[in-house]
Amino acid sequence: MSTATAAAHSLLTLAAEGPVDRIPTPHIEYAQLAPTLIVVGAAILGVLVEAFVGRKARYHVQLFLSVAALASAFAAVVALAAGGYAGTKAQVAAMGAIAVDGPALFLQGTILLASIVAVFTFAERRLDPAAHGNRVDSFAAQAASVPGSDSEKAAVKAGFTTTEVFPLALFAVAGMLIFPAANDLLTLFIALEVFSLPLYLLCALARRRRLLSQEAAVKYFLLGAFSSAFLLFGIALLYGYAGSVSYAKIADVVDGTVTQIDPALAATMGNDVLLLIGGALILMGLLFKVGAVPFHMWTPDVYQGAPTPITGFMAAATKVAAFGALLRLLYVVLPGLRWDWRPVMWGVAIVTMLAGAVIAVTQTDVKRLLAYSSIAHAGFILAGVIATSAEGVQSVLFYLAAYSFVTIGAFAVVTLVRDAGGEATHLSEWAGLGRRSPLTAAVFAVFLLAFAGIPLTSGFAGKFAVFKAAAEGGAGALVVVGVISSAIAAFFYIRVIVLMFFSEPKADGPTVAVPSPLTMTTIAVGVAVTLVLGLAPQYFLELAGQASTFVR
Repeated sequence: MSTATAAAHSLLTLAAEGPVDRIPTPHIEYAQLAPTLIVVGAAILGVLVEAFVGRKARYHVQLFLSVAALASAFAAVVALAAGGYAGTKAQVAAMGAIAVDGPALFLQGTILLASIVAVFTFAERRLDPAAHGNRVDSFAAQAASVPGSDSEKAAVKAGFTTTEVFPLALFAVAGMLIFPAANDLLTLFIALEVFSLPLYLLCALARRRRLLSQEAAVKYFLLGAFSSAFLLFGIALLYGYAGSVSYAKIADVVDGTVTQIDPALAATMGNDVLLLIGGALILMGLLFKVGAVPFHMWTPDVYQGAPTPITGFMAAATKVAAFGALLRLLYVVLPGLRWDWRPVMWGVAIVTMLAGAVIAVTQTDVKRLLAYSSIAHAGFILAGVIATSAEGVQSVLFYLAAYSFVTIGAFAVVTLVRDAGGEATHLSEWAGLGRRSPLTAAVFAVFLLAFAGIPLTSGFAGKFAVFKAAAEGGAGALVVVGVISSAIAAFFYIRVIVLMFFSEPKADGPTVAVPSPLTMTTIAVGVAVTLVLGLAPQYFLELAGQASTFVR
């Protein structure tokens, strides 16, 4: 045995004799993570259903499994909130990865309720005429088939349906539940990918206009990949700055209260250049997801090309999750950097409000009009974020809850107006709709008035809350721009209402399909929430106020 080998052997022997530091076992608070775990478990079960359940039974099994899982997860959120985790018992769970506090639970509850009504629109099978004796939904018969190919025609003839949309939606919801609750940057990134990848797939699955749908998915995927790259690069720079990916530890370094410096990172820790560039890149990634200008380019094309039930789901739930993550980043990680990020967010909010409202005036397609409307609403919500106060958080939470149901309801109505080619989304085809179907036009008018922020609707209560919080937070000029943008936006919403009720219907105009109770429920819930939050917002504002404190 050589000298070196003997020395190594003796070192190993000494190490074995001495105390060995064991790797600590992870401590996971399963009860606090129950909402997410229920949805993930159901999504995995949904994949197994696709593998083992007969093709004819899959639709009913998947629908039941999805709704049961989302309802159970919502019950778990309510139980956690009732147990005090939205207030005094708020804590950081899963070894620092997930925050269980008021904002997280409120946003998770909103996402789950919105997802339940959105899943009802996924399951709608009475709008299109039956194909070869089989009822069809909004999704491609066989997603892997080339549009117009013989295999696609054979799949339609055989009555195939893409029931994979249900587990994909559940995986997306699981990512959305983690995204606003993430308490470190790596968890934030993983949650972003978990909910983005299923959405890229879902956007490509339209039964009609499949090429447009696939084009939308490719655009969303490419631009989403860019935004993920910006976010990941920002995470790397912030890690170099703070020596940690934990929100609390980064906030300590920003505030200058850190006590321990990692020797390996001593050369970069506290370098403000890394902080500013890293923070800006992460903000870019999150602003892409909320659809704020200038990161909004994907929104109109994706909203127009994706199947309409998916558009409604994305427009509502993604915005809730992304704004939740944005709030936590700015209020928990970067409050010490407020004087740096507030001017930037001012600029983004102003441009977003004005661009969304002005460009929407020029739109001739209902789905594109609603897409630019959602961009303008992102600007209004940013006004609440900029308030940097508990009232700001309260107003944003309330606005997100109100906006999500109005959006899903509005897109559910869009699925009902149809011609020979499927959905009739060109505005000229909606002329005289109030005479063909007064109820459908009246319901859509309620949603448009809520988007416009007319009193006695949830939109007015939400806008009033965010503008009040912004004004009290010293952003009075922003409120003036917001009111001007709202006035511009009101023009095109009311223009659509005038078109529906005061124009002559075309002789060969579209018809309004009679939906199943599933879509009826979605629209009814949307109208009910719009009117209840508009007529009696106080209770829900107080609920959002009680849930507006972040755990640190």
